Amino acid sequence: MEKYFEHSGKVVEAGNKFEHVMAISLDPRTQYQEGVIRCITNREGDVTVKGYVDRSELYKLKGISLEHFEIVGGLKFKNEKEILNRLIPEGWDFIGFEDPDIWIDPVTDLMHLYFTIPVRPSAKMRDDGERIKIHLGHAVGHDLDSLEMTMPVLMGTVQLSAKEVSIAPLNSKGFRYNLIESRDRQTDTTYSIVKVAIAEDMGKPWKYGEIRFHSKEYNISWIGGHASPGPLLPKSFIDVGEGKLLGIINGREANQKMGDKIKYGIFSIGLFIYDYENGKIDWVSPEPLIRDSEAKIITFASQFVETGEGEGILYAHVDDSFVRAYTLKAESLKSILPAKFVL
Repeated sequence: MEKYFEHSGKVVEAGNKFEHVMAISLDPRTQYQEGVIRCITNREGDVTVKGYVDRSELYKLKGISLEHFEIVGGLKFKNEKEILNRLIPEGWDFIGFEDPDIWIDPVTDLMHLYFTIPVRPSAKMRDDGERIKIHLGHAVGHDLDSLEMTMPVLMGTVQLSAKEVSIAPLNSKGFRYNLIESRDRQTDTTYSIVKVAIAEDMGKPWKYGEIRFHSKEYNISWIGGHASPGPLLPKSFIDVGEGKLLGIINGREANQKMGDKIKYGIFSIGLFIYDYENGKIDWVSPEPLIRDSEAKIITFASQFVETGEGEGILYAHVDDSFVRAYTLKAESLKSILPAKFVL
């Protein structure tokens, strides 16, 4: 049984303005016909080798269908300049907003947008031991045209960083054990890890929680270097038990040293089961689920849309350059899961 169906072509037409687009996030209130995408305005280096730098801007999307979206204009935040002035130290370089995630508050119907704010030290500062700071930014409003930026919900430090959020349901205690991609630097190697982020209020500062997946410690080769949480799939699509959700996890093989360069491993898409009641990961697939047919090195999921009973579309970007759609079917995925989670 095929585990997924890869759609032909590109979901987003970048037009003449951008060569590379990625990280799609859609507004469910518009039947997933409006959303946000990250557009690369300048790329320095090779995406297969550590050290490349992408400069990015966020743009709005308009859907013709769930398989075809057009970029319709830049995304602007009220209060953006004031917040960035507080976040960017003198001599540091802000390289643009990245990796948006839309969440709609079911009580207020307000839109919350989370995104990465990377700030790089100068070359001299890096020689002196300074590291890039990666904050999890936040803006809130009624829609994409009324978003006001706030201070980040999670501030990055030399050791900690926060990006690629997965929003968990409320637990029985009334707060959320959200998941984020963070980092753990060990001697000369930095691992991307999955951490809990405790959110009592989705618009106010969150707290860093425990590491729930460490690429080095789990001993799963396809996710041995970098791990990043993707979308959590609704229970209406597939039910894996009370207080638990099936989710998408993005994983990269361990880095390889090639002379004086570090070559990245292949990034693929897999599955995990998340106990959102207690903020614990119960299971991670031992093998990847999706590797795009055209990918040289990256297949990275960012959005899932349920389209019918037991069926949905997963959106992922390929080589940080274009967005593809894949059809997932619950019955096919159940064959991968441990028997105790198949209801």
